[in-house]
Amino acid sequence: MSNSSDPYTPMESKLKLTRMCLKQFVGRDLRVLVITKSDLVVRDLDLLSKLRAAVTITITTLDGNLAKKLEPNAPPPSKRLDALSKLSTRGIPTGARVDPIIPFLNDEFKELLREIKSAGAKHVTASSFKPRWDSWNRMKRAFPDVCNKLEPLYFEEGDRIGRSYYLPRALRFKLMKSVADECGKLGLTFASCREGFPELNTSETCDGSHLIGLAEDGG
Repeated sequence: MSNSSDPYTPMESKLKLTRMCLKQFVGRDLRVLVITKSDLVVRDLDLLSKLRAAVTITITTLDGNLAKKLEPNAPPPSKRLDALSKLSTRGIPTGARVDPIIPFLNDEFKELLREIKSAGAKHVTASSFKPRWDSWNRMKRAFPDVCNKLEPLYFEEGDRIGRSYYLPRALRFKLMKSVADECGKLGLTFASCREGFPELNTSETCDGSHLIGLAEDGG
């Protein structure tokens, strides 16, 4: 649940549309992966515990002030880590998405990965920032100094794939390998999405859907 939109946007607290979907899933032969930035997912623990389900929560930084600028409508990182812990404690397999990683902004992630591990997560999916013009313009307004450094990396030395701009391949590999290495030290499985480095992956899936197997096995 969550391809083009988060299933736990602020309006979900009142509308409960995602909760109604989960109710429909109970008792059916379905595998459910929830991908969200919100701690509101904990509200639905009663339903998730009846499903073959796993949850991954996006956490891009431990810095609350930076998180407000990066994701102004999302709960603070502390609440998301707390949600991971509550889900894990109740037996829901969990992972975290460290995405997007942006050089000069949130590329110091060792402490974040330790906190993710401490919260009970089993898997990390990481990706670099891949701007399109709309997201690039928002970034420039929010972080003009950082974007001055990033601009030549993306638009002179980087690659364009489809409508998105990518960092230079060597830099992307360095970032992803750093995350993969740290995950290995912590005993977390790792995967990167749309980066082109499958050799770094240590899990069956990129998105964390393999975690559902842990629920099925009681792990």
